[in-house]
Amino acid sequence: MARYIEQDEQHDGIDRRGFLKCMAWAGTGMVWAAGAGGLLSACSLPAATKVQGFNFVQVSDSHIGFSAEGVNTDVTKTLQQVVDRVNALPQRPSLVLHTGDLTHLSKPDQFDTVQQIMGTIKTDGIFYVPGEHDVIGDNGKAFRQRFAPKALGKGYYSMDTMGVHFIGLSNVGVEDQFGILGLDQLDWLGKDLKAVHHDTPVVVFAHVPMYAVYPPWGWTTRDSAQALALLKPFSSVTVLNGHIHQVLQQVEGNVNFHIANSTSFPQHRPGDGSPGAYTLPAGQLLQTLGYRTIGVIPGHAELAVADSTLATA
Repeated sequence: MARYIEQDEQHDGIDRRGFLKCMAWAGTGMVWAAGAGGLLSACSLPAATKVQGFNFVQVSDSHIGFSAEGVNTDVTKTLQQVVDRVNALPQRPSLVLHTGDLTHLSKPDQFDTVQQIMGTIKTDGIFYVPGEHDVIGDNGKAFRQRFAPKALGKGYYSMDTMGVHFIGLSNVGVEDQFGILGLDQLDWLGKDLKAVHHDTPVVVFAHVPMYAVYPPWGWTTRDSAQALALLKPFSSVTVLNGHIHQVLQQVEGNVNFHIANSTSFPQHRPGDGSPGAYTLPAGQLLQTLGYRTIGVIPGHAELAVADSTLATA
């Protein structure tokens, strides 16, 4: 569980300003603690045991830098439209999760644009995991420096807020491969979960789907079975993914999988043609782009998931 260090004025690994924020958040249910790989924050508090009602948002696959005639020639505009919709929600989201492919080519100006637009969201915190388009050329170093500076390994971490345990996983660029978590991350996950009560709702977010959507296209995480085995004892597990640019849902035992639309362009349904952007009939783009709101309701094991498109009134 990790709260990133924002200010380390004395170079001793302690974020004193962050510590004060942590103490303030503790009063409202936002609690941060230490990760299994070492102390990552200035405050370490017991995990919350009482689930409080709150909402959060998932955004995915912005692909800033992408442009294609007949598909989307202004992905910056459609990301901004999503952010405007999130800021207009009747209830301010407690946090926002971005499930990867922030950019299309991992260029500095593309990362700049993402930071500028996402930074205008009215929320307590925004948390990111990398997509394969965010790790081009440097295996994700620039992504992690900007968006997950104190994450472990190739970009994984966890956190607690209002009685829910959130786990951000990286399944791109791990061991120089795509669609795997790797032994180090799985070992960390096992240690992380040992400190979590089995009645605590768990939310996992990662870029590539954590179940076998369509392996011939790489739409799966090859070692996800090991991660899901670690999550089996928990009464409520929600897994949020992106990558395939469409809404899909799957239930396997105690795990509810939800894959989100992108903010940039759609992809074909599994096995239909080939993966990648495709030309749309005029006026249909906004029907395929959107965001997701998730509600945590005390006393309900299953989270309330609602997908909205930019065509929604």
